[in-house]
Amino acid sequence: MPFVESAGARIHWDAQGAGTPVLLIMGHLYSGRMWYPLLPALSQTHRAITFDNRGTGESDTTRAPSLAQFATDALAVLDAAGAARAHVYGVSMGGGIAAEFAMRYPDRVASLVLGCTMMKATQGPRRPWLARLAYYLPRGLVTALFRNRAAYGSAAPADAVDTDLQMLAGERFTMRGARAQAAAIANYVTTSDAIARLTMPTLVLHGDEDRLVDIKHGRELAAAIPSSRLVVFAGAGHNYLVAANAASTAAVLGFFDEVDRQAGAA
Repeated sequence: MPFVESAGARIHWDAQGAGTPVLLIMGHLYSGRMWYPLLPALSQTHRAITFDNRGTGESDTTRAPSLAQFATDALAVLDAAGAARAHVYGVSMGGGIAAEFAMRYPDRVASLVLGCTMMKATQGPRRPWLARLAYYLPRGLVTALFRNRAAYGSAAPADAVDTDLQMLAGERFTMRGARAQAAAIANYVTTSDAIARLTMPTLVLHGDEDRLVDIKHGRELAAAIPSSRLVVFAGAGHNYLVAANAASTAAVLGFFDEVDRQAGAA
């Protein structure tokens, strides 16, 4: 079970498959194991590198990390995996981390995939006290709150949702880590100019029934990045990896193959 030290924390990571490296960055409260819908197909043609963000899975919990710190953790994982460059794919909070990673370390990014995320150019209003209180409830209740069938969208196959809910039931996170991640998301701000300076090939993915991050934010993000394209999954909610597994997997693999072919021809 590999770990890497990063700014006072042990970060758990793993890799499977062979080929062009792909660094996968998961969202709020989820560990790297939640990439399971994509991994079987991805690892057939690429080296898939996953890790647990601070506060989740096997990684340590620390106080008040920022999205910049999460991006530094991702860099430590990429170094530990011995990958000079990789395709970088993040979803939800992980999409924000992936964008921050690309802005800070563009020479390490072969391409960028941003799923169900947004360009957070302004700090939002303080969350209602009831929403903040949720992070002080017993861990079991918080887990139940995040197991919401509505998050998948109307097109999500019932059996796939059942499987995902079973996977989520086994997820590990600390409540201190959950609060720290939520604060990092709330405090994060970038700029449209910084986003516009991303020059690597970029794919933006979004479900049109996403209730957590509205589809308008995916469209804004794609419009802000000059070398990007947007793929929208009809009937998919925030968890499009489950709701539109075949379509999202095909979109990602096709994109990586295209970038790899162009790199080989250069």
